[in-house]
Amino acid sequence: MEEIKENQTEETNPVVITATTDNPQPKEESGKSFLQDLFETVAMALILFVILNTITSRVKVFNVSMQPTLREQDLLLVNKLAYRFGTPKHGDVIVFHFNGDDKEDYIKRVIGLPGDLVEIQSGVVRVNGQALTEPYIMEMPTYNGTWEVPEDQLFVLGDNRNHSSDSHQWGTVKMEWVVGKALLVYWPLNKIKLLTIPDLVHAQP
Repeated sequence: MEEIKENQTEETNPVVITATTDNPQPKEESGKSFLQDLFETVAMALILFVILNTITSRVKVFNVSMQPTLREQDLLLVNKLAYRFGTPKHGDVIVFHFNGDDKEDYIKRVIGLPGDLVEIQSGVVRVNGQALTEPYIMEMPTYNGTWEVPEDQLFVLGDNRNHSSDSHQWGTVKMEWVVGKALLVYWPLNKIKLLTIPDLVHAQP
């Protein structure tokens, strides 16, 4: 009886089998794979960053000249290629180098295109004799004047008409000074909105 018990004990001893893989991956190769993935991720991020910087610009508003449309500290997304593949339209909000100085950027609304005649009388803005409907302005302008827009230039005004340094004071903006078209406000989050509006003027010069 004791021998049977002993044999049973020997037969029921667990057999340990060590599993092996057909193609074990050395630690060195695993390290290389991680570094390769990291390099590709960083390279892709840099490429996307360069592309975004080429196509767009992020701009912060520092003054009140475009109120109520834009407020101080608003952050805007600007399409820098908008006028390489298209042309400005009445009502576009644009960013440009003031007097060509790339260290001083202004943001205003396009009122007059090349060849347009812009008239401001009794608080009403007319382009080629057609009065504009401007629900976006702070108040009607208190100044008067007439301006003819030269070729390849733009006449721009701030939406805060009576508190804006713009074309009614210092003249038109050359197209070569234009940085791009402002597309939207993306900050603060509760103020996100598009800045594109339908063409305000259909009259021809």
